[in-house]
Amino acid sequence: MVNLVAAQKPLLHGLMKLAGLTATAITIDSETVLNIWVPTGTLKSSVRPEKPVVVLVHGFAAEGIVTWQFQVASLTKKYNVYVPDLLFFGGSITDSLDRSPEFQAKCLVKAMGMLGIEKCTLVGFSYGGMVAFELARWWPELVEAVVISGSVLAITDLMMAKMVEETGASSSSELLLPTNVDRLKALLKVAMHKKIWFPNKLYKDFLEVMFSNRKEREQLLEALDSAHKDIIPSFSQRIHLLWGENDRIFNLQLAQNMKKELGDKVTLESIGKAGHLVHLERPCVYNRCLKKFLASVYEADAKS
Repeated sequence: MVNLVAAQKPLLHGLMKLAGLTATAITIDSETVLNIWVPTGTLKSSVRPEKPVVVLVHGFAAEGIVTWQFQVASLTKKYNVYVPDLLFFGGSITDSLDRSPEFQAKCLVKAMGMLGIEKCTLVGFSYGGMVAFELARWWPELVEAVVISGSVLAITDLMMAKMVEETGASSSSELLLPTNVDRLKALLKVAMHKKIWFPNKLYKDFLEVMFSNRKEREQLLEALDSAHKDIIPSFSQRIHLLWGENDRIFNLQLAQNMKKELGDKVTLESIGKAGHLVHLERPCVYNRCLKKFLASVYEADAKS
């Protein structure tokens, strides 16, 4: 029987190509290959991005273009949009044993250097937000601004316990790496504000296609436990927290607390009737908010 999720992939790839993006594999080193969707016109070695660069960094449940499918076409008119697959998602892979968000960020920095990117704005969702924070922290000369949705600097044991309790899962891996339809339904129930019905067939197909590399992804989760939980870094960039008002995984209070901790360069905007998957639940509103912030960043740069 046809896997409905797999069958939609060629359509999604076609939509990316219509938006002007092409998938390319970047060999970081002898151990690591990063798959990234890039503006087609920048693939020639002599061409460098002329429009401002926006890098969309996905979360834990799906690869890049699945996560950002409703954002890419909205941004490509004014921005060069890059959509990477983090390691062990999509076509990205490594033989390195390092599973930390810092290593993900380091590989992404190397790939951007090979693509001729000198400055960018990062848009990070959930796990991708943690990677974006690491990148902005350690490579401030590369990152002009950061947009974060449904993420935190680091996950504490209390945060993880609350997330697990919400779904009745026994562990973080059971929550974020569901193995059956019931567990996937429980995850989507807390991730979305709206109740949307899908046939069980679609859940089964999603599990089959989107949750590969389970062993390595469990290791990615374990690496989050050893992240710098008690350190509040200082950022030189503007940071915009763009949140689902009804996020039950990283609630709005966490975003408000993070805004206070990180200081005056941080702004917070919430979108009503949306949960953790705010960019998928209310894409038109999300895109409008995102583009407004990006415009303010690059208009300010033009004036200076």
